[in-house]
Amino acid sequence: MAEQPKQIIIIGGSGGIGQALVQALLDEYPAVRISATYHRRGVPFQHERLNWQKLDVRDPPAIQQWSSKFNHVDWILNCVGFLHEDGRGPEKSIRAVESDFLLESIRVNTLPTLLLARYFATALKKSAAPVLAAISARVGSIEDNRLGGWYSYRISKAALNMALKTLSIEWKHSHPKGCVLALHPGTNDTDLSKPFQTHVAPENLFEPSYTASMFVKLLSQLEPNQSGSFQAWDGTHIPW
Repeated sequence: MAEQPKQIIIIGGSGGIGQALVQALLDEYPAVRISATYHRRGVPFQHERLNWQKLDVRDPPAIQQWSSKFNHVDWILNCVGFLHEDGRGPEKSIRAVESDFLLESIRVNTLPTLLLARYFATALKKSAAPVLAAISARVGSIEDNRLGGWYSYRISKAALNMALKTLSIEWKHSHPKGCVLALHPGTNDTDLSKPFQTHVAPENLFEPSYTASMFVKLLSQLEPNQSGSFQAWDGTHIPW
């Protein structure tokens, strides 16, 4: 995909990886305009080519209303993720599974990407090389699951992967020049992973700025035949 993006949307631009992606894309593409969303966090920084929008990704009407403001979009990158809150975290056994926590995981980790695809489909179709990508996780790989546990997070990310794969098949016809993919960022030093960093080797704990730079490189080299893939930050393919 040689053509540089002119309009990029970053969902969750105030989070660790999202904020780093916003900065990396502004640095990489001097002419790009970015629209980024935030929710509970405040706006982390301002830039003349950056517009911020407060958005709750669990609110379908809000996503639909916001999408109506865009006529043309090149890339949509969804960086929102939910793993733990208020003392509740990944389940170690089936005894810990609670319906509200599982459903909230799906509401944040799975459904928003489908809604973004639905409501921004027309704007993306006007791009010469549209991209829709979402941050997934290796733990969402069914084939790679060797440790068990983390039911809600694994389930919601596996569902996200299936949604992206299914969308990529549909968009081969409606968006033939586009690319839909799931992205694995590795373990980054962010609030999402902080409670689980104890046993992570230093060389496997990434700064968000590093991951963002790798993602920008990966995204800039995408071709339509890569649509429907699950790729890590370094470009390696992860089994579904």
